[in-house]
Amino acid sequence: MTGGTIKEKIKYWLQLLLLPIYWFSFLMPRDKHIWLFGSTFGRRFADNPRYFYLYLCTHKEEGIRPIWISHNKKVVELIQAAGKEVYYYKSLKGIWYSLRGAVYMFDNYSKDINFWTSGGALKFNLWHGTGNKKANHDNLFDRVRHPRNLWERFLTFPRRLSDEKPSHYTLATSEPLAQISMSVFNAPYSHMVIDGYPRNDAMLCVARQDEQQCEELEQEYKQQNDERQCFMQIMSREECAICEKIKAWKKAGYRIDFYMPTFRDSEKDFFQVMDLQIFNEFLVQNQIIFVVKLHPKSKLKKEFAQITYSNIYNIDGENDPYTFMGYVDMLTADYSSVYSDFMLLDRPVVAFHYDYEKYHGNTRDEYVPFDEYMPERKAATMEELMTATLEVLESDRHKEKRSVSRRRMFKYNDAESTKRLVGKVKELVHAV
Repeated sequence: MTGGTIKEKIKYWLQLLLLPIYWFSFLMPRDKHIWLFGSTFGRRFADNPRYFYLYLCTHKEEGIRPIWISHNKKVVELIQAAGKEVYYYKSLKGIWYSLRGAVYMFDNYSKDINFWTSGGALKFNLWHGTGNKKANHDNLFDRVRHPRNLWERFLTFPRRLSDEKPSHYTLATSEPLAQISMSVFNAPYSHMVIDGYPRNDAMLCVARQDEQQCEELEQEYKQQNDERQCFMQIMSREECAICEKIKAWKKAGYRIDFYMPTFRDSEKDFFQVMDLQIFNEFLVQNQIIFVVKLHPKSKLKKEFAQITYSNIYNIDGENDPYTFMGYVDMLTADYSSVYSDFMLLDRPVVAFHYDYEKYHGNTRDEYVPFDEYMPERKAATMEELMTATLEVLESDRHKEKRSVSRRRMFKYNDAESTKRLVGKVKELVHAV
């Protein structure tokens, strides 16, 4: 750990005192009925673990007891209020079930639940994106996996201890992505599970309901009215408010343009490229709402929090976008893996790469050329962005090329992935 406050550095090194607990956790008998879930280093109720957990809570699969473990007491209160099983990770029950659960389901690392109690559990990484950016072991700029010297290797040792392991199982959304994930996570092919993301099941069903095409799903899950009700049964007040605003705008005739940029050093160039007053006038004239959700690590959070333009709506980065993404009409994409998921909706996209040279040269390499991965209308300036936005909303001319990229990224596009995953994880649990 090279950055952070003195307090953070002390905490970083003191965590090694928990190693005896980790060793002890290997001796604990694990209950194969208990499946534990956590997300985003324990901070959020979000992403693939959220929707897998909600699916199990609704469908009550025989022999599975889903429990959410959180480091955030507000998340605990949110889930408890809905009558679902959840524990704070430092509580007695949180520690007990973390030691007893046979399955750890997470979207980053086992520390999303509790690394120190995870010994001997089957660990399944649902991951949090199918993008084109090189990550983890493939990212040569990653100093945790690629320390430049012995000193860096020493400083990053606690991180490597609690990050990915070759023994973890990983969810890959297609065969090409499975091959990439083997390298990303330094894991064998036998530990790749190919299927779709639970979060995309949620997104697709929201989209189908929005388009009034959910009749079959409503029949299949009559007790819950529809599958959207299954995936959206627990939402924060802010997430509910976001959905209601978007639905109200659409009812009033507005089109929703979603912008969810990834974090990077060059993202600060956004305000050099954009004049938001002029851009907002463009949005007003064309009845478009520009919905922005920054990455939780973004360097632009302060600037965007101060925006008060009528047609630019800033969403806090901690909210889960899959609660509302099925409602949006188009995506303004950068390098975020949200583009991959949005391809499943097959709606218009503008590739807004105002900082491509900086990003490509200083941040991350890519697996395939971006033109191949993202065959969309390009824009590098605000003027180009405005022109491109109107063009794609008028006529989406990139469907055919987009379908080629989509088939490479996803094997399934049927909103049934979570159902299949339950069976696949069961097989892994009983094989151990």
